Amino acid sequence: MLNQQTINKLYELKLTGMADAFADQIKQPDMDRLSFAERFGLIVDRQWTWKENNRMEGYRAFYIRSPKFSYQMALAKGDGSYGKTINKLAKAHVLVIDDLGLAPMNDAERRDLPEVVEERHGHASTIVTSQLPVENWHEQIGDSTIADAILDRLIHNAHKINLSVKGGSLRKKYAGLT
Repeated sequence: MLNQQTINKLYELKLTGMADAFADQIKQPDMDRLSFAERFGLIVDRQWTWKENNRMEGYRAFYIRSPKFSYQMALAKGDGSYGKTINKLAKAHVLVIDDLGLAPMNDAERRDLPEVVEERHGHASTIVTSQLPVENWHEQIGDSTIADAILDRLIHNAHKINLSVKGGSLRKKYAGLT
């Protein structure tokens, strides 16, 4: 088997560290001095190191600004990546949905948000920020059945933190505008 075919198969097997190590060994003529076991050990060690270095990659957090959520999902539907986008959001260990409820939801948002929340329910953390009190979400979502489904999955086992700032906007305060 040709070396490049071996490297390609290692990549297909998602053994990126091994593929990179083997490709590097081919470029180094001094590697011929090592025994098969020594070379193989170096390749396995490189895979182990690669895996450890990339372990945190699976612990991604995604940030979605709620007003842009509908636009992002529409793009995903348009380019055929909707399923992949839903999977990516479902697998993220933390999803931050910022500014939920700034405007009433449209039909597409009412269909897309419950799908994302359902896929994440029970196995991943979702952080939602909103200036709108939870008791007003039904009105903003615009469909009581869908609102119940979203709230049931978000609020059940949730830690609710109410932040209130007395004295106006902190952005203005820290910008020296107050």
